[in-house]
Formats: sequence, structure tokens, C-alpha cells
Amino acid sequence: MNVRNCRSCGRIFNYVAGPVICPGCREKTEAKFQEVKEYIRNNKGVGIMEVSEACDVEASQIRQWLREERLEVTEDSAIFLNCESCGAPIRCGKFCEKCKTDMTRGFHDAMKTGKSQPVPDKGNEDGGPKMRFF
Repeated sequence: MNVRNCRSCGRIFNYVAGPVICPGCREKTEAKFQEVKEYIRNNKGVGIMEVSEACDVEASQIRQWLREERLEVTEDSAIFLNCESCGAPIRCGKFCEKCKTDMTRGFHDAMKTGKSQPVPDKGNEDGGPKMRFF
């Protein structure tokens, strides 16, 4: 059993996975998320500070939800993030589409060059298969 203290309220709980917060605090956070989502939907063009004050949520929490791609803002919104690679403005996530494409291409190229060619088994000197010991 993995028992931890909640980072939000300090209560002890059985930790399973995800953020180190108890089920009660997790429900409160999810309720705040839904409130923020509705506020942004109903008030187009609002900024992070306005949403933070109206919904009583930390601005850092709103940015985290945007980075996690749980929230996405419209093109005309005052809320924006910067790509962690090139600094371009983005609506959600950590990277812009161009940087995502470049990283994906780089990973695929690395996978192709990382694979070695299979070496044919020549057997032992008399032409028979090699004996393997485990």
C-alpha cells in the first residue's frame, strides 16, 4: 500500500497514480476545471488573470491545464502560451505544430539509423547449427 500526504490539504490517502492529491481535492480541482472551461466558453477573449479572478483559480493552474491540453482557447483569445522550442504563440500544449512535426521526423530518423542489419548465423566450423546454453 502506497500511503502519502495530499499536497493540497495534507490528509493521508492511498496513492494510486497521477498528481499527489487526495480524492476529495481531486474532485474539487475537477469542479474548478469545469467552472473555468465554462467561463472561457461564455466569455470569449478573456485573459488568464481575468479567468483566475472570476473563478478563484491560480493562474498557474490554468496554464497547467492549457499545457496538458485539457483546455484550448480560440484564435481570438487573449490567452496564449509560447512553444517551448521556438517561442511561437500556441493555443494549448507545449509545442507548435511545426516543432511537433520536426521532433516526430527526428524520432523516426533516429529509429531508422538505430536499427542494425541482422547478421546471418554461419553455424560452427563443420556447418552444423551452434549449440546454445541458457
